[in-house]
Amino acid sequence: MRPYRMGVFLCAVFNVLTVVFSTVSISMLLPFFNILFDQQKPIIAPPPALEFNLNSVLAHLNFGFSELIRTEGKQAALLAVCIAIVIMFFLKNLTRYLALFFISPVRTGIERDIREGIFNKVLNLPLAYYTEQRKGDLIARMTADVQEVQWSILNVIEIIVREPLMIVITLFALIYINPLMTLFVLVLLFFTGLVIGGAGRSLRKQSADAQSHLGILISRMDETLGGLRIIKGFNADAHQRALFATENSEYRKMVVRILRRRDAASPLSEFLGVSVFVVLLYFGAQIVFSGALAATTFIVYLGLFYQIIDPAKSFSTAIFNIKKGLAAKERIEEILDAQETIKDPENPEEISDLTTEITFKNVGFQYNDERTILQNINLIVPKGKNIALVGASGAGKSTLADLLPRFYDPTSGEVLIDGINIKNLRLTDLRNLLGIVSQEAILFNDTIFNNIVFGQKNVTQTQVEDAAHAANAHEFILNTENGYETRIGDRGTKLSGGQRQRITIARALLKNPAILILDEATSALDSESERLVQDALLKLMKNRTALIIAHRLSTIQHADEIIVLNEGCIIERGTHDELFRQNGAYKRLVELQGL
Repeated sequence: MRPYRMGVFLCAVFNVLTVVFSTVSISMLLPFFNILFDQQKPIIAPPPALEFNLNSVLAHLNFGFSELIRTEGKQAALLAVCIAIVIMFFLKNLTRYLALFFISPVRTGIERDIREGIFNKVLNLPLAYYTEQRKGDLIARMTADVQEVQWSILNVIEIIVREPLMIVITLFALIYINPLMTLFVLVLLFFTGLVIGGAGRSLRKQSADAQSHLGILISRMDETLGGLRIIKGFNADAHQRALFATENSEYRKMVVRILRRRDAASPLSEFLGVSVFVVLLYFGAQIVFSGALAATTFIVYLGLFYQIIDPAKSFSTAIFNIKKGLAAKERIEEILDAQETIKDPENPEEISDLTTEITFKNVGFQYNDERTILQNINLIVPKGKNIALVGASGAGKSTLADLLPRFYDPTSGEVLIDGINIKNLRLTDLRNLLGIVSQEAILFNDTIFNNIVFGQKNVTQTQVEDAAHAANAHEFILNTENGYETRIGDRGTKLSGGQRQRITIARALLKNPAILILDEATSALDSESERLVQDALLKLMKNRTALIIAHRLSTIQHADEIIVLNEGCIIERGTHDELFRQNGAYKRLVELQGL
């Protein structure tokens, strides 16, 4: 709330005024009843000078009403009281609206800030964090949980400020009228609060379970949308429906339990409040019968007390909502408090280009204690050279390449660029040196132009078209509906695999990086698309330092050096001809592919 403290302050001020006008408007009934039932005692002597305390104010009001009745008659005094009551209720509702007016930007602003905070954190967290997380659950936390915080916590900020004030100020008025009876009321309200508090004790845990289950549901939807081709191809529609229906029904049961418990808050608090009110009626009537309290004063006392019931009901409902919202808040904080293991150093070194070489020095990497991916990797990639990484699936090729842009940090050893440990570089400076073309063409639901320009500024149409020409993409782009302004759908679904890959190559060409990482960029393409993409890649790699991961060995036969990995270790290295003559693992891979 800190950035919105002015809005919170103004909301609090107008809520205080709302409570004051509300209490005064009910209290105005006392002179009304006194005039109506002829209970107003004439006051002849004027009170002392007005002072800033309740007794002095009431004394002057009583004298004023007495003078009004004496000079103008009861009818005029009654009309004056009615007008005063209308004015007080108008001011009460005006200040209530103003309190809501100033709190609305606070609520929506906090919701926006939380959502932005989560999104920024998601971008900052290392890729290793997401290997343990469900994507659908993360989406649920960014959407449903933030919405839950808005509805359950932010939505009741104004209630949390206003209703306790209403209760406290009204209680002061009740104490002023009759302290003994108010003490009795407070004892009853205390036990009422214990009952309501006990009813909502487990709501927070139930809400956390429900929010987690919603994350599973969204994950199921995400997996289904991503795998529709396979689901339909294997006639697994009924299987997916059954899984979703089971999880959806379980989520419904959880939500029903939560709603029943939460919805019980208002009726329960109202019933208990009315029960206290009835006890008060009986107890107060005894005091009136004894002559210790005027009947008209008791009626006003009841009116003031009844004014507590509605705020107490709203407040108890708000407490239930907050408990429900706190579960969502905790799920959000699990992301916001997650450790950012990959971040900028405090005193980064400067770098703007690759001048000599990239060095992997005694590099080891493991996801956990049980799974070692790389061990004791020593590799030098000289400037301008193309180094290829080959090996069976799971050998560690992609992981080794992912260490260079610091998607992960090595658990041992170090990665150097021009002799500088990449941990000592700003992430933006490091990644400005790199261009990445991955096996899966990562595109966004935007225009072709924006997908090529992605992340770069001050780029002209000519530069984009030159990059597309070099990537063998310009011709097919012009044949699309709106050329470079054609929207390509979610993940580029309106384009073929080869077309998507050529756009990612155009993106890399436009960036003109010093270092290129190619992660099996042609492995998923047909022969014709592969030829076009391979031609574009050759242009991209020309006179450029490149780290190439390949399954199709035909694409890397002309690499300056080929590194053969097996179970995280370098087992062979050399040119294509040298490795072929060694009659080892590389030759077996070549023969398997029929080269």
